[in-house]
Amino acid sequence: MTKTCVIVGCPMDSGKRRKGCLMGPDSYRTAGIVSAIEDLGITVTDLGNLHPEPVTVSTTLPDHLVEPLETIAWTNAISDAGAKAFEIGVPLFLGGDHALSLGSGLAAARYAHSQNRPIFVLWLDAHSDFHTPHTTASGNLHGTPVAYLTGHQGFDGFPVNTTPVPEENVAMIGLRSVDGPERAKLQNSNVHYFDMRSIDEQGIAPPLRAFLDDVRAVNGMLHVSLDVDFLDPSFAPAVGTTVPGGATMREAHLVMEILHDSGLMTSMDLVELNPFLDERGRTAQVMVDLAASAFGRRVFDRPTLSYVPELPR
Repeated sequence: MTKTCVIVGCPMDSGKRRKGCLMGPDSYRTAGIVSAIEDLGITVTDLGNLHPEPVTVSTTLPDHLVEPLETIAWTNAISDAGAKAFEIGVPLFLGGDHALSLGSGLAAARYAHSQNRPIFVLWLDAHSDFHTPHTTASGNLHGTPVAYLTGHQGFDGFPVNTTPVPEENVAMIGLRSVDGPERAKLQNSNVHYFDMRSIDEQGIAPPLRAFLDDVRAVNGMLHVSLDVDFLDPSFAPAVGTTVPGGATMREAHLVMEILHDSGLMTSMDLVELNPFLDERGRTAQVMVDLAASAFGRRVFDRPTLSYVPELPR
């Protein structure tokens, strides 16, 4: 892994109705993400927060979508910023809702294509996000990035995806909330997917290592997208789409440490943090710790956290 991490702040909040994710990037900074990565001997370049230019495009998108033009504008801005970040080091996209992966994943796919290398995507999420704008019942575009990145139709007005990710190059780990239409699409796709039952039965390491072996075998680039709701909400409550039964802290850190050991991760998203729903910054700190593990922090490097109750005044 390169010795430079490039932070791209994406205070995007247009991908769903419940607001609050726009505070995510600054919450990560407040929780010490820069120092956590710098302490590992990695140079951190923080490009600040993006401010997309408004777009006015004529589209055939359905009327029930939530803020589609804002999401298109964000996709343009994030993919452009991502292209610049890849030239410097390993981009770390701080969100922001999961619709930001429309742009970050597009940037990763384009950069891999420019390097004549295949792109792979690891989706750590309770949801498959495999809808298109025409199949989502909620109208929330944070449920569409994987379909967009794998070249599905229906994204009129969005940047044209000329470098789609092959479905077999996508692995979803941690699924536990997939609706009927998405389930049918997944079962008829080449996407690798592992729900929490399969993780309970075989552990979280075997499917991850098998996927990483596929990446390594073809000298692939790996984009990792980590959603707060990959974790059980008892550890990470600051997300608007809580689903009980998620990954434990031990499982999540194991995933991050295996990723670092592999040396294959070339970009990363931290998404869906809603600080408005957090408890004393708890979830932001958890996500910072996980990112640090992905960049090389080991168990014996991890600081002990203490809780001191607030005394009455």
